Formats: sequence, structure tokens, C-alpha cells
Amino acid sequence: MRIAIVGAGYVGLVSGACFAEFGTDVVAVDTDAAKVAALRAGQMPIYEPGLDRLVVDNMKEGRLTFTTDLAEAMRDTDAVFLAVGTPSRRGDGHADLTYVFAAAEQVARAATRPLVLVTKSTVPVGTGARLKELVARVRPDLQIDIASNPEFLREGSAIGDFMRPDRVVIGAESERAFSVLRRLYRPLYLTETPIVATTIETAEVIKYAANAFLATKVTFINEIADLCENVGADVHDVARGMGLDGRIGRKFLHPGPGYGGSCFPKDTIALARTAREANAPMTLVEATIAANEARKLAMAERVLRACGPNPAGLTVGVLGLAFKPETDDMRDAPSLTILPRLVEAGLSLRVFDPEAMPNARTMLPEAIHYADNAMGAATGADVLVLLTEWNEFRALAPARLRAAMRGKTVIDLRNAWDPVAMREAGLDYSSIGRA
Repeated sequence: MRIAIVGAGYVGLVSGACFAEFGTDVVAVDTDAAKVAALRAGQMPIYEPGLDRLVVDNMKEGRLTFTTDLAEAMRDTDAVFLAVGTPSRRGDGHADLTYVFAAAEQVARAATRPLVLVTKSTVPVGTGARLKELVARVRPDLQIDIASNPEFLREGSAIGDFMRPDRVVIGAESERAFSVLRRLYRPLYLTETPIVATTIETAEVIKYAANAFLATKVTFINEIADLCENVGADVHDVARGMGLDGRIGRKFLHPGPGYGGSCFPKDTIALARTAREANAPMTLVEATIAANEARKLAMAERVLRACGPNPAGLTVGVLGLAFKPETDDMRDAPSLTILPRLVEAGLSLRVFDPEAMPNARTMLPEAIHYADNAMGAATGADVLVLLTEWNEFRALAPARLRAAMRGKTVIDLRNAWDPVAMREAGLDYSSIGRA
């Protein structure tokens, strides 16, 4: 089979490389000529573990190519995947579908044979129906079937998620569309991966519902952590006691400074807006959105309280900027809310992240100093804050931190360190939801 993927961003690049690994001929098309040139040279525009090797290996095998020419990309293709951005629209929070519809129209105009047009981008319910109307209007002479195949990729483990998914969701109306997508995912049949075949509308809702549920789960355990702190309980024991219940599960029950990233923030907002317009308001999702934003601000205030009544002039070392480890993604990261508040209060910040600092420099206040390594951020700090739980931070010896710091206050917003070891090293250690 041969497919084209419109958009060589996070979703398009990972999906394209993984489909190529399955043995499919993949052409990824992007309007950014510099990005395409870099990809052809084996240079990745994002950090994702293992992606560089997967892309380079499949380019060498001739199964994965990159181009800026849509007509070239679509030559002899059986399916075209739309993997363009759907950011939150300014003003109302809806998903901005400008790029989706523009790409779909271009695909329809360039098509020379019947094909399946698949939305891989996260789109609100009803988008598939609008795409069907669009392609029918642009190309009434050609059969273009619409399908929805939402992605469920976690940044930092996206390749494993694609190769060994919990499920594959296929939403379509025609048997031809189902047949093409089943052939694409045939390698997963060997591992008995569940294939959820449904309508386009249902597939679109599944993606948003899954993300909103997980975001709610994260927010719930964060609020339980606050309760634990106030009553002397341990949130990790609570989470374990909850997670062992098969109806709840263990994942996404780890407290922290709030969720961020490219999916949860924008998808919860878009779902809440869609639900309101459909006269089915989702007050639980709306409360989750509000609670998550409040939590980020609360974490900034926690740091300020630890700095005492006169924080101005103190140095705070910050470990981690990305919204989670194993990614350079800064979109809606808690650091974007927390660090500006600390700068505003007059604190001097020295920060380090293994991958996200190039992106962070364009998004955080200019006054922030970027260290060369973790110990560079900790050296001379009056207060040390852990924001992202990279493994290299977990491995830092408490005694070494104590020797490097000017003060002894450590605030662990990810519960990555052992409280006993930190206190034995002479550090004034606090974490989330633990006595």
C-alpha cells in the first residue's frame, strides 16, 4: 500500500514513520520547506525517543519520503491522512479547523483517483460530515471516502503506543474505507489488538472523551493530594489503594503541578465548548479545566511561601520545564504559569531541562538564566524546585544537592525523590500529598 500524510508535525511524523515500519510506502508532505529538508537529512524537528532512528532506517529502505509537493505525495495513494494542527481558537476555545479544511480541499483538488481521506488530527464531532460535504462540492466527479482514525500517542512513548496500542479506532461510513484502514493496521492483528469499528461521529467523540477522562483523573488525584497534606495521609498509598480496583486502574493517579501538553488543555476546552453548543453541558469537564488552571497558580504560591515573607532577590533553581519527561514540548506546561509568577515576585531563576530549553527561551521571561546542567541550576540556589521528573533528576544524590545549594529548601512537585534520603542529607524537603 501507499499512503500520504499531510503534516509532518508530531502526529504526522510519528504515524508516518510507524506505518513505514509496518511495510507501507509513506509520503509525508509539509509546507515548511526547511523542515522537509531537515527531515531528508535525518534531523528531527521534535524530540521523541527512538524517532530519529525509525525515520532514518525507513528512509534508507525507501519506505518513507518527505516532500513539499502535495501532487507528488498523492501519486498512486490509497489513503491520505490529515495530521495538521487543530489549536484552540482565540476567543472561544473551539478547535481551529482552518488547517484541516484547507488541507482537505487541496487534497480533493489534487486527487487523480478514488481514495480514502482520513482525519488523524483531533477534530470535534461533526468535522467528518463537514469534510464529506467539502470534498463532494470540490470534486463531484471523484469518489473520496471520509474516515476518522484518531491517535492516542503519549509524548515520550509515542512509538510504543503506535506499535503496541490498547486499541485502534476506525470511524467510517463505507466498506471501502474500513477495508483500506484494516489493511493498513493488519500487522496489529497478529498481536490481537482490538479494532473499534464505528461511525465517524462516534470515533470523533471517543478521542475527546478519552482525553477529558484522563485529564479529570489527573485533576482528581491532585485534589486528593491536597486533602492528604491537610489530614496527614499519604497520596501514594491512597492512589495505590484506588488503582488496584480494576474499575479505576493505576495509571494517571500520580499527583503533580497540573496537566499540560498538546492534548489535554485544548481538547478539554474544545469538548466543553462543543457540549455547550449541543445543549449537553459537561460541568465536570469544565470544573476540571478551572481546577487545573488554579493548581498551576497554587504551585507558584507554594514556592513563594517557601521563600519566606521577603522573596525578592533569592535564587530559585528549577529542574525541568517541559510538561512531562522525554519530550521537548512546552505547550501549556505548568512552568509557563509558575515561572513568570516567580519572576514577577522578584526571584532570580536558574533553570535546566535536558531537551526543552530551546523552546522555553521563546516562551518564558527573558530574565531567566539557563544552566548547562542540573547541578548548574542547583548551585547557589536558596530554593530548589523539581517541575519535571526526568530520570537524570531522580538520580541526583541528595548530599550532592545539599553541598551545591546555598539554602536547603527543596520543593518536589513530582514526588520523584525519597523524603527520608533528602532529609537525612540535611535538606528541608516537601512534596505533594505526603506528610
